[in-house]
Formats: sequence, C-alpha cells, structure tokens
Amino acid sequence: MKILFIGTVEFSARALEKLLQINADIVGIVTRKESKINSDFIDLSPMGKEFGIPTRYTKNINDTETLAWIRELDADILMCFGWSELIKKELLEIPPMGVVGFHPALLPNNRGRHPLIWAKILGLEKSGNTFFLMDEGADTGDILSQRSFVITENDDARSLYKKMVALAMIQIPELHEQLKSGDCPRYPQFRDAGNYWRKRTRNDGLIDFRMSTQLICNLVRALTKPYAGAHLSIGGNNYSVWKVEKGERLSLPANIEPGKILRIEGNKIEVKTGNGSVWLVDHEIKDLELVGRFL
Repeated sequence: MKILFIGTVEFSARALEKLLQINADIVGIVTRKESKINSDFIDLSPMGKEFGIPTRYTKNINDTETLAWIRELDADILMCFGWSELIKKELLEIPPMGVVGFHPALLPNNRGRHPLIWAKILGLEKSGNTFFLMDEGADTGDILSQRSFVITENDDARSLYKKMVALAMIQIPELHEQLKSGDCPRYPQFRDAGNYWRKRTRNDGLIDFRMSTQLICNLVRALTKPYAGAHLSIGGNNYSVWKVEKGERLSLPANIEPGKILRIEGNKIEVKTGNGSVWLVDHEIKDLELVGRFL
C-alpha cells in the first residue's frame, strides 16, 4: 500500500515517524516551508531527505502543479494529518483508496476549528482522536478509527496535545494494518448530528474577572504554550497570562468587585473573580503597580 503523506505540524511529524517505524511504504511527502497560522509548525522536508522520500513544498494543496506531482507518484492512499486547508474534490478523487484525515475530537461531535482548545475552555471531561475518510465536507467523512481520552482539571494545552499524540501512536499501526489488509470497517457520520466549533478569535482569549475561577483556569490552561496565551487588557495594552492557580478565597464580602487585587506576593497576583479568586502565576506584567491602577 503506497502512501502519500501530507502534513506540516508537530503531530504530522510524530505520525510520519510512526509510519516509518512500522515500515509503511511512504512514496511522497507534501509539506510547507513556513506557516504563520500553525503555532506547532514543523517542516517535514528534513525527514523526507533523511529517508530518501520525494518531498514537495506547496502553499496550496489543491493547485494544478501540486496535483500533477501527486498523480505522478501513483499512491494508493493519501494520509493528511495536520493541514489547515480544505482538500477539494479533484484531489480527493486521485488515490483509489481515498484520503485519510485526522481530527482530535469524537466525531461527529465537535467538528471544526481548535478542538483541543475549545474542549479545555468549555471544561469537557473527555475528548479523543478520530481518523476518517475525507469527503468534501469538513470532518464529515466515514469514521475509520476512534478512541477517547480523559481531560482532567489540571490538563493544559501541552498535556492534552501529548495525550492526543500518545493515543494516535496506538491507533496508527492498527489502522495501517487494517487498510493494508482491506479489512477496515467504516462508520458513516450523520451530517445533521454533532456540532461545529468556530474559529477562535483573539477576544476569546481575553480574561474577564467576572468569569468563575474555574472558567478562568480553563481558559488560561487551554491557551498556554505552544498556543498564543490568554491575556489581560490593562490601560489599553494586552499582557499574556501563561499559568494560573485557584485562589483560596471561596467566600468574600458581597461588596468586593471582580478584578479587585487582593494580594501580591512576589510576581504572583491574587484577583477577585466572579465566585472567588484566582492567582496569576506566570504572566508578562512587568509593572505590578500598573495592575493596581487599572485592573
């Protein structure tokens, strides 16, 4: 089974490594030279060079030149893991076995953008990985492999990413064997089932201290590195917040407003929230007096 691999993020690299470890027949790689939209961007061309695999950079996976290059490699199947661009019909129809995609959520629920981030922000207790056959929709094709993982209160962006990768490393060899043998069950998705998550905007990362302590913790943990970070707006400027902890103030007088500075200990700032308090532990506020004036 000849595979053409498409990807350009950290997960793509880990998935490609696993395929190479199990001696999958990778006949070509499509990747990007740079990306302004992927915080976990990785150029896969060094791996192609190391293993002697033909590799092509592209800015548009659906352009005429890229399609022609893919056709020449005569792959049986395409695997597209970590590519922020919709695969169009012409490309979907090239490989006889189709195009396998990946989405870190339990489809048909939570299709769309930023699934790990939204899952943490919304306080979900479970998510998972779905490998599926791509069609012209967004995350709507037949499911090939799906497994779940638990989201704990203290999970953050990095730990969820690690859980996603670790689970995928189990799924990929199993899926490869099923596809290669021709014995791979397919489970159709119902288009009307599930939901779609929208693209996150910068305003979605703004900390509003009228939120509950738990929601603020979820927000910061969801957006911490390698992502852009949650942020505060103070005096017209934005300051990133990378780590928070729940405060001990579970009960405060009714006349203490959200956003009130309760304590400053070293670089840590305790702030009143909608239902208690939260400590800002790792942040980019240099002038702590500024916080007292504007927060």
